[in-house]
Amino acid sequence: MDLHWWSIEVFDGAALSAARWQDAHGNALTEAAVTNGAYEWHWHRHSWGVLFEIAFRGDEQWPVFRNLPAVRAALDAVPDPLNGLMVYPGRGGSSGRVHPRRPRPVSGAGAAQLPIEPEPLSAVLAESHPPVTTAGILAA
Repeated sequence: MDLHWWSIEVFDGAALSAARWQDAHGNALTEAAVTNGAYEWHWHRHSWGVLFEIAFRGDEQWPVFRNLPAVRAALDAVPDPLNGLMVYPGRGGSSGRVHPRRPRPVSGAGAAQLPIEPEPLSAVLAESHPPVTTAGILAA
C-alpha cells in the first residue's frame, strides 16, 4: 500500500507557542483528517514548534481535507501568520524520506594517514648543510 504523506509545520510565535496552538486546534485537525480518509497521522512537538504528519491512501483526499473550514480556520490561526506555517507533501521535520536512509560510510572515521615516501638522505643533508666552497675563504 502506497501512502501519500503531507506535513503541516507550525512554528512558535512571539506571543503564542505552537504547542498552545496545537492544544486549541489539534483535535479539530485530527478529527477532520480521520473523517476524510487519513490512514495514519502523527503529532510531534519540537523546540521550534509542532509538526502534524498525515497519510492518505490517495492524492485526491488531500485537497478535500485542506479545504475544510476547520482546517482553514486552524491554519489561519497559527502563532506567526507570516513565517510560522509550512505545508508540503512528504514527511516533515528532518525526516526527509518515507523510507529510512541507508547508513553512509563516514569519511575520516578510523582512517589512518597514508604512508609518505621518505626523502633520500642526500636531499635532506643538502638542504640542511649547504656545500662549503673555498671562494669565501681568505688566504692567510
